[in-house]
Amino acid sequence: MVNQSKRDLLKTGGLTVLALSLGGTAVSAVANTAKSNKVSSQDKIPSQRKLGNLTVSSLGLGCQGLGQNMYGVPQPSREQAVRLVRQAFDHGVTFFDTAEAYGPFESERVMGEGIKSFRDQIVLATKFGWDIDQQTGKRTGGLNSHPEHIKQVVDGMLKRLQTDRIDLLYQHRVDPNVPIEEVAGAIQDLMKQGKVLNWGLSEAGEKTIRKAHAIQPLTAVQSEYSLFFRGREKDVIPVCEELGIGFVPWSPLAMGALAGYVDENSRFEADPSKDLRGIIPRFTPEAMQQNVKLIQLVQKWAKRKLCTPAQLSLAWLMAQKAFIAPIPGTSKARHLLDNLGADDVKFTAEELAQFRQELEAIEIVGLRLPEAILNFSEAK
Repeated sequence: MVNQSKRDLLKTGGLTVLALSLGGTAVSAVANTAKSNKVSSQDKIPSQRKLGNLTVSSLGLGCQGLGQNMYGVPQPSREQAVRLVRQAFDHGVTFFDTAEAYGPFESERVMGEGIKSFRDQIVLATKFGWDIDQQTGKRTGGLNSHPEHIKQVVDGMLKRLQTDRIDLLYQHRVDPNVPIEEVAGAIQDLMKQGKVLNWGLSEAGEKTIRKAHAIQPLTAVQSEYSLFFRGREKDVIPVCEELGIGFVPWSPLAMGALAGYVDENSRFEADPSKDLRGIIPRFTPEAMQQNVKLIQLVQKWAKRKLCTPAQLSLAWLMAQKAFIAPIPGTSKARHLLDNLGADDVKFTAEELAQFRQELEAIEIVGLRLPEAILNFSEAK
């Protein structure tokens, strides 16, 4: 249970209105207040959820931005990134998500340093699957899930993460050149060695999920899912529910669009190495003239629920299914605490029905990713 002072800060109407009008400024008041006091058990915000046989905090921390520049936000220093990881744990986060591709390698190094003092108290997830040279970090731009490569990658991960096992290992993207049965076999070998405890898939479709699960049961499936993109409600989430697999939404705040920092006047760097949104169809000026309607809907409901737009958006995801655990990413403490406040936002059945009706009346314009990237993300 959140203590009363924090509940007042997170849910006071005045703070909410200020947050909506000033972006992150008002939310920083929450962060500053929290920093000034020692964290007690009452300050640990996230509740817990089950992903397969794993118990995790209802909200995790996506750590991509701790290893590379993302969405116009400079990469934090190693010291800053490590500090954020430890702050997340102090406030109840026990689910951390990284990947060899983030950096590459840098995010895993951050995690290895950051979690040393509480390694046994968290669920650590990382991902393999891109063709990355393990010595140089050079990318070919392609995929590589050949069994021998997977085993080499995992050995490198364990060193960077400073641990003897990976709690949840995902295949980052389905490799069309390697049957999923062979991938599952490699994972089974790693499990027998104790290097991997659970496994999952990222951006995989129903057929692949079923094939993989039949050989070695999956613990979680990860895919993009937010108010901006709800396509997985029709295919992946139902099969996860049927098979008892957890579902982990990445980009649950739609690359910042649902956090109150983007509107129809926003413009993004054309260079994707500085801001990926500059080449994403749904963020073009033309698309945003329509898509801003969704942002406005979120802002309206955030005022109604006395929370921030980010909290409203994350709380809605968690309200869909009990086995859904979003992993919003950030490199800033004030955004971390804002996100964690979502755990205290609840909906009635009537509110969910009304919101869904208003949501489905809005057509989202533009693909969720550039076609070149989307080609890796629509495996059946």
